Amino acid sequence: MELRTSVHLSESMTMRLTAAATRTGVTKSELIEAALDRFLEPDSASEHFAILTGLAALNDQIDRLSADLKTVNEVVAHHARFHLTITPPLTRSEQNIASLVGSERFEEFAAQVGRRVERGTSLLQETMNQRAVANKDRFARDLAAGGARTNYNSSEPDRRPSDTVDGATRSTPGYTERFVGAVRPPTLTHSWGPEPAVAGVIGGPALIVRVFVPFAVGYYLSYLFRTINALIAAPLTLELGLDAGDLGLLTSAYFLTFAAAQIPIGIFLDRYGPRRIQSVLLVVASVGAALFAVSDNLLMLFLGRALLGLGAAASMTAGLKALVLSFPKDRLPVLNGLMVLVGGLGAVTATSPTQLLLTWIGWRTLFALLAVLTASCSALIYLLVPESASTTPTMRGTAMAGLREIYTNLHFWRLAPLSATSVGTAWALHGLWAAQWLTDVDGLDRTAVVQHLFVMAAALSLGALMLGVLADRIRRYGIGTEALLAVVGLLFIAIQSAIILRCPMSSYVLWGAVAVVGAATVLSYAILATYFPKELAGRANAALNVFHIGGAFVLQSATGVVLEQWRPVAGHYPAIAYQTPFALNLTLLVGAWIWFSFSWMFPPSTAVRKRRVAANQEPEKPAGFDRG
Repeated sequence: MELRTSVHLSESMTMRLTAAATRTGVTKSELIEAALDRFLEPDSASEHFAILTGLAALNDQIDRLSADLKTVNEVVAHHARFHLTITPPLTRSEQNIASLVGSERFEEFAAQVGRRVERGTSLLQETMNQRAVANKDRFARDLAAGGARTNYNSSEPDRRPSDTVDGATRSTPGYTERFVGAVRPPTLTHSWGPEPAVAGVIGGPALIVRVFVPFAVGYYLSYLFRTINALIAAPLTLELGLDAGDLGLLTSAYFLTFAAAQIPIGIFLDRYGPRRIQSVLLVVASVGAALFAVSDNLLMLFLGRALLGLGAAASMTAGLKALVLSFPKDRLPVLNGLMVLVGGLGAVTATSPTQLLLTWIGWRTLFALLAVLTASCSALIYLLVPESASTTPTMRGTAMAGLREIYTNLHFWRLAPLSATSVGTAWALHGLWAAQWLTDVDGLDRTAVVQHLFVMAAALSLGALMLGVLADRIRRYGIGTEALLAVVGLLFIAIQSAIILRCPMSSYVLWGAVAVVGAATVLSYAILATYFPKELAGRANAALNVFHIGGAFVLQSATGVVLEQWRPVAGHYPAIAYQTPFALNLTLLVGAWIWFSFSWMFPPSTAVRKRRVAANQEPEKPAGFDRG
């Protein structure tokens, strides 16, 4: 007996049931009965439950995957914000270097990811396991030592997780992470392998020989040409009948063309690279030395000296730029200091060794030899130094806009007067008038004068390193580099006053201190780096160097003009003839020091303070501290 049951179906289900009955050739009732029979079987119920359970587990996995994706998104967002807001932007010259380093690291990164995927291991789980083992080991040691620490943070593990890559411990110093200008813990490391050489295929000693040595020799020659007039002044006076005004004008011609070329050279270095610019300019210097050697009148001497200044104008900036393009940043402070030290040796050479050569071969043959040596250095740089891949063209409009930003900046005009009057005065005195003072006022013979010049040259070489180390040490105690420059300026005022008043002090100490002030560019350029962004640093240094060289030019030539107002007695000018221009210059120095010191009392702008914090030149202050 069949029971009749009424079932209400939706319109869509009725249409599907009718279609199925037509397709299979059975009645609708038979289809419904077969479906109910299958559904009501006990095995079918279990199968249905298993399906529901699997769907629930799948739903849980999807939820966990969604949570993991949120975590990854947060990590990527924080990583991007760190690099976009804390890491300073790279200049054009540094972008290609960063590309080379990044390419090497990415290849190592991809290789390590591939190995981990093949092994099925998790770096996160491995890191957590290593941390747990390290914490356990330290806890056991602390118990053995009689006390346990309660805070085992990741900043001081015995073996940091990132020190191990694929089971191998990394201990090479090359694995230190370099965040350009970023504030970072000193123990931060990475596991992407050693950094490649960024100036081609060479590295290590070969890079020193092919880059550092040629540019250091060029800087050595520039210092030699700058200070040699102090020794050849007497032979020039005897042979060509030059007076004090002629000597001042002749010596200052070097600084005149040197200063005039600074800004164009800074732009050309960015556009064509240090190798091409320095090799060409050293040819100009070689021509100048050769012309000086054959000159028989003041005009030819002046032209030769001017060509020497033009040819040596890029010696420091080209050398420093070549080091930046070729070496890792952690090696630059030592290399920069060595570069300045080698340059100072040029001033040392312009003392006793040059005096011996003058006695032996005369000043004309000496300059002819220097012309050959300078041409050889030019060829050495052009043939030996590798062509850097990071010398990208700089647009003229961008360069001019950068110069406007520098020369309209109040911070620049606060620093420039003190730096120019201090460094320019030291260079002018060291290059000419110190020897004349020692001869005419102190009455020293030629041997004693040369000994004083040797002490000044040695003090200049060591002073650069001393000031750099001192600035780094006091910065750790929260004392800025500006404060040190102010102290140096104040001491220079006292030193010049003692020289003018002829205080009973050792002349070696006084004139050696004058030479040390000539190395204060180490402080000036460090301060300037906090005033401008990194992409303007080269042009900012060149802009300040114009004032350094210009100050030396003005003082050397003006002192000669003032000296001519007195009549020499037995070939020597009286003390008052030197004291008068020295006192006038001292007045300018005092005014510049007051302007710098009073401006220093006011806090810098927010942008300047952020750059100082990024450069690790002062401790970071809480939000709301700045008033600029």
